[in-house]
Amino acid sequence: MPGRSLDPQADASVHPIVRKTAAWSWRFLVILAALGALLWLAMHLEVIVVPVLLATMVTAMLLPLVDVLDRRGLPRGAAVAAVMLISIVVVGGMLTFVVSQFIQGAPALIDQVALTITNARNSLSSGLLAHFSNAQIKSATDAAIGALKDNQAKLTSGALSTAGTITEIVTGALLMLFTLIFLLQGGRTIFAFITKVFPVDVRDRVRDAGRAGFHSLTGYVRATFLVALTDAIGIGTGLAIMGIPLALPLASLVFLGAFIPLIGAVIAGGLAVIVALIAKGWVFALITLGLIVAVQQLESHVLQPLVMGRAVSLHPLAVVLAIAAGGVSAGIVGALLAVPLVAVLNSSLRVLLASDPDAEEQALDDDTGPPISSGTTDDIEAIDAERRG
Repeated sequence: MPGRSLDPQADASVHPIVRKTAAWSWRFLVILAALGALLWLAMHLEVIVVPVLLATMVTAMLLPLVDVLDRRGLPRGAAVAAVMLISIVVVGGMLTFVVSQFIQGAPALIDQVALTITNARNSLSSGLLAHFSNAQIKSATDAAIGALKDNQAKLTSGALSTAGTITEIVTGALLMLFTLIFLLQGGRTIFAFITKVFPVDVRDRVRDAGRAGFHSLTGYVRATFLVALTDAIGIGTGLAIMGIPLALPLASLVFLGAFIPLIGAVIAGGLAVIVALIAKGWVFALITLGLIVAVQQLESHVLQPLVMGRAVSLHPLAVVLAIAAGGVSAGIVGALLAVPLVAVLNSSLRVLLASDPDAEEQALDDDTGPPISSGTTDDIEAIDAERRG
């Protein structure tokens, strides 16, 4: 066996610490190899893995609404269709409105940037850049303004560069849509079928762990949505009151950025500060910065502790490392998916490795809301009863 010598005398001559270190080392290397192979496979199947993971996150958000309609007597298929239709109309309408506002506001912002460059040229020509000729300064600034004007159509149209990109986006969107429909319709049945691969004596514990992980994902998505919406409303309202250009698109970027914890909303808020600086000057930029800091403090000290229970909470270091690892391995999508994956693994492993899984599940229930097994046990038990029959 690996880690154990065939010669007992040679084995006894090795210090116990060395033997234990060697035993731990080869096991750790095997685990790393397995994780590396899994990551390699996921990266090569990114066009499939990412839509499925995104569909799972959306399922966690929409499933409670589908369950409510189902319990009210609406057929399951009709409930799924109604929720999907409403979601598509709402999201599509919001995106259309935001994009149209951006297209309308971008030319005015570009004109403001050009005016700022011109004013800066006039100020610097008699100061730091006095040793340059007016013709050189004017040529450089005119080139910058010309570049903005020439690329205005690209900034407002958002044209995709290759047909391959369009194909991947359409394929991923369709796959995500179909996966979402089937998960909302019969995700519990799919989960029950998949868990049949585990031995009977550990199957219940695995199912409990899976339900705990999904319950944490539901709490994470719900809490992140509320936090993102609050950030967007607070910052967007402030920008609109101050008359900052592109207030609504910037608020939308803050909303989307908030789904990447710690850094997403900060980066989007920094963009709002830059726009305020260009359009309104230093005073409005500082006010915008103060607004963003105030909203972030409200999020950190009130919203996060209130809407996220112990089952979803993660140490800030774990969040930062997860975002960094996800960003390095898969870019923005990796940073978006890293934290919910860690949250799911955190809750699942707590139940899976607990000496008393029922007590651990109850602890998660007490912190995050309705029972984890609510609405899932009957489906799984019915499938098992059918199998035994």
